[in-house]
Amino acid sequence: MGSDSETDKTAQKVREKKQMSALAPIAKPLAGKKLSKRTLKLVRRAAEQKCLKRGVKEVVKSIRRGNKGICVIAGNISPIDVITHVPILCEEANIPYVYVTSKEDLANAGATKRPTCCVLVLTKPVKGELSQEEQEKLKGDYDQVASDLSELANSMF
Repeated sequence: MGSDSETDKTAQKVREKKQMSALAPIAKPLAGKKLSKRTLKLVRRAAEQKCLKRGVKEVVKSIRRGNKGICVIAGNISPIDVITHVPILCEEANIPYVYVTSKEDLANAGATKRPTCCVLVLTKPVKGELSQEEQEKLKGDYDQVASDLSELANSMF
């Protein structure tokens, strides 16, 4: 019984090393384990509430239209040229952004089967309204991740 958990742990460590080696060199600020888990939880909740834009094309369009939110970008994109302009757009629009290690994890959190390069978590849905309770849950998670991202960005510069 103990050996099974040990093999699971070693397999997980090998998987993490592969993910880290596949990261793009521009993947900064990269979320740590705790922030990555919180961010993916926020993405999952936003996908349930239809407050999510998926893919480079939709994200860029939303940023240019002036929508605000948090941009989550996958760090293991190949070729990297696909997403190199997204952080620049985010900085110009004062939108916080963060990299997570895997596009597959980002897709699972965003309720899609296809791996996703980036998502934009909006504070409110584009169409319709949320109930007060759902809005408060989403806003709480959003504020927590946004404050963590500002701390991460301040520690970088």
